[in-house]
Amino acid sequence: MKVLIPVAGAGTRLRPHTHTTPKALLMVAGKPILGHILDTIKPLQVDELILVVGEKGDKIREYVDKNYRFKVKYAVQKEPLGLGHAVYTGIHDEKNGELLIILGDTIFEADYRGLIEKGDYVIGVKEVKDPKRFGIIEFEGDRITRVIEKPEHPPSNYAIVGIYYFSSLSPLRDALSEIIRKDIRTKNEYQLTDALALLIERGYELLKFSIDGWYDCGKVETLLETNRHLLEKYHKIRKLKGAILIPPVYIGEDCKAENAVIGPYVSVGDGVEIKNSIIRNSIVNSSSVIEDLLLEDSVIGEGARIKGSFHRVNLGDSSEIKL
Repeated sequence: MKVLIPVAGAGTRLRPHTHTTPKALLMVAGKPILGHILDTIKPLQVDELILVVGEKGDKIREYVDKNYRFKVKYAVQKEPLGLGHAVYTGIHDEKNGELLIILGDTIFEADYRGLIEKGDYVIGVKEVKDPKRFGIIEFEGDRITRVIEKPEHPPSNYAIVGIYYFSSLSPLRDALSEIIRKDIRTKNEYQLTDALALLIERGYELLKFSIDGWYDCGKVETLLETNRHLLEKYHKIRKLKGAILIPPVYIGEDCKAENAVIGPYVSVGDGVEIKNSIIRNSIVNSSSVIEDLLLEDSVIGEGARIKGSFHRVNLGDSSEIKL
């Protein structure tokens, strides 16, 4: 079985962090998003891992080659032409075989074996409150009858979450090839949903499979929300001299602290220095320095230095001040 993970996205909603770091390598709960994904597929019998990378692909390659032992193929998507184009870039020259697609900007807690055993063509879905933001399915029982990319008037609230299984990749490759050859675009991109719609037209039976754990990392707010969930579920206590830790927290290697209060819901990368500061609900990436600061709901990039100041206030009765 081949596992394809598209990680070429620019991550514009996560700038300035993605100016220098691929979105898939942003840290959550002490590990890059991509690391969480790759850890979940270790139990599967993966014959080949296909990573579709973009302009920062060298950083993806460096991380994966250093930390994992998969047989990896790196396919370069030279232009950001959509998810359908990214998938086609990864599989257009592959021989036939099983294919599992997992989007590289989302962390899942999924029963992959259950999904694979469900049928020949299976799509992971989840009920959502705001279906306009996602690709949506219509269905009868478990059979998907229609897929629509971010519709104005969604016919259901079942969103396509970003996990797809194909017992044979050839039909998908043929469908993607056709929409690219005919220049069929939605929102000016080649969409995977358009290829899925073509498969349904051609008589292939696509089945839905419910995914419980689906954690978006597409913007700062959801990145911090995912960080909170993962810390709560998986955090391990590590002492840090000079700091009071309020769990759940993650503390990396070789960190230093002085008069610090850290937590709850804080991930601190390797080699971070924290002095005279209180940090909560934040992600602090490796080699950063934080001093004299109250930090909350924040993401601090790798190697950043930030220093605040304390205030002396003489405030009278019935007064109000914001600092």
